[in-house]
Amino acid sequence: MTEQNQTITGKAIIAGVMGWPVAHSRSPLLHNYWLRRYGINGAYVPLAVDPVGLPSALRALSALGFAGCNITVPHKESALALVDSVDALAKKVGAINTVIVKDGKLIGSNTDVYGFTTNLETAGKAWNKKKPALVVGAGGAARAVIIALAQSGCSDIRITNRTNDRAIALAKEMNEAIKEKSSSLISRPSSLITPVAWQDRDDAMRDCATLINTTTQGMQGQPPLDINLRALDDHALVTDLVYTPLLTPLLIEARRRNHPIVDGLGMLLHQAVPGFHAWYGVKPEVDETARQLLLADITKGVA
Repeated sequence: MTEQNQTITGKAIIAGVMGWPVAHSRSPLLHNYWLRRYGINGAYVPLAVDPVGLPSALRALSALGFAGCNITVPHKESALALVDSVDALAKKVGAINTVIVKDGKLIGSNTDVYGFTTNLETAGKAWNKKKPALVVGAGGAARAVIIALAQSGCSDIRITNRTNDRAIALAKEMNEAIKEKSSSLISRPSSLITPVAWQDRDDAMRDCATLINTTTQGMQGQPPLDINLRALDDHALVTDLVYTPLLTPLLIEARRRNHPIVDGLGMLLHQAVPGFHAWYGVKPEVDETARQLLLADITKGVA
């Protein structure tokens, strides 16, 4: 499809992204590309909202005629308690990244699970989704990854984190979340989530088919992830949620050792699809043009 001119009139559909700070977000670049591509009368804007102002900012969405917004750091968890309703998946993750305004009400959802899963699906058979996986990190991103792995049928999910207590607490919380009898979201309720002490992280990789970094280690300006891949199975898939740089030290080392790799840019692209669809009524395609658009922005280091 040829990209069209973006049309904005008084009837434009408006959405945006709330964060603090928010200038670094690539979401406006991506969503406005899709708006142009599909010739939609709409706009997507950055909304710099500090934590104190988050409740009033969310409530203003309906009054200002917004169709909704994305939620980014540091608001993903706090916003969950501020919307009128939250879908079952977001409740399990414990965070929302998408808000839809419907009949004056705010509906919260989490598309990070969809984004992570869809991104790894691009690896094809290289992602052996039912075999053990090691998740590095115990923050909000790790929560979405764990739910995604459980949904995909992984019965052995291991979590390791520099602060062991956080890994233990997250494993306990996620085990309880996926085993709720009322849940129909997890295909394998027998999934077991186990905390692994940081000093044992290398040994924990020995029979893993997937290694996922959910921390900021390896991001531009941050030290590389401190992990040794020698124990990792030769065919194991390695993925990093970091996308600045696109090839983190972890992915470079994994590729040197001939592991299949998946970078983090695909998750950023795919997680945006459900929100755009809900607000603008068109399910956008994650094509090479969209990827190259964001990649060019990342490469030139725009903040």
